[in-house]
Amino acid sequence: MIQWPAKVPKTVEWLFPSFTWSIADAGKEVYLTFDDGPHPDITSRVLNMLKEAGAHATFFCIGDRVQRYPDVYARILREGHSVGNHTHNHLNGWKTSTSTYIENVELARKYIDSILFRPPYGKLSREQSLCLQEKGYRIVMWNVLSGDYDQQISAEQCIRRVQHLSSGNIILLHDSEKAEHRMVHALDALLKMGSENGYVFKGL
Repeated sequence: MIQWPAKVPKTVEWLFPSFTWSIADAGKEVYLTFDDGPHPDITSRVLNMLKEAGAHATFFCIGDRVQRYPDVYARILREGHSVGNHTHNHLNGWKTSTSTYIENVELARKYIDSILFRPPYGKLSREQSLCLQEKGYRIVMWNVLSGDYDQQISAEQCIRRVQHLSSGNIILLHDSEKAEHRMVHALDALLKMGSENGYVFKGL
């Protein structure tokens, strides 16, 4: 079951003002983000689609997977995309002590050179967020959730969740096996909608 709505309510953004939910005064710019990679096949497929469309994105990578697939990670950077830290082992902050969580993020930092951070599942405690911000991390959330990871929805439903583009949106997709089918359809639709409506896809 999807735990977040397709469009994050403004009240949630107001409750956590130190987190980045969208980009103000962005003009006709939209920010695609991908969680849970890199994956040797799926991330490469995403990169091919972005390259063909002349689009850029931000990949929130898992440190352990960067270790396993350094060539894919290197390609992300080489092709001008941004990267962010998504912990080393995809930890749920609500189920992990603060000390263990911070250690895991810092371990991932050895492989991911970025101050951008997104918590897996969107879950971290207040103490964890304060510790990360004290260490210089910028916590990036999203304001549009594709739901591509949810195997109970169709690719068409996934597309409907992301179809209304708006300046400054941060859109969350996943370059993972579980999400691949729905993600590819949603990404293809987003890239076409962006082109038709004059939007530019940029990295954070």
